[in-house]
Amino acid sequence: MELPLQITWRGVARSEGLDAAIREKAAKLQQFHERILRCKVVVELTGRHKNQGNPYAVRVELKLPGGEITASGEHGEDVRVALRDAFEAARRRLQDFAREQRDAA
Repeated sequence: MELPLQITWRGVARSEGLDAAIREKAAKLQQFHERILRCKVVVELTGRHKNQGNPYAVRVELKLPGGEITASGEHGEDVRVALRDAFEAARRRLQDFAREQRDAA
């Protein structure tokens, strides 16, 4: 089943490469929980800092039967690092959520 995915870009130009990376990472989350109802990813440029470059933030929101998971990643210069961090945090939370559901059953 294809994962329902919504990608929102705020202050960041949409990039085919980044879009493909998001789709790939979102699809991999299904390995940890096959019943993800929705995945929303927000990629944004949070502001401009004189000494730190362009701070990027990526937020991943997952809707699951029985709960929701939100994870984020930030990086001062590289949106791909923020993306990696957000999806790693989402994966860990999703694994914990799945473990808790198995233990409760």
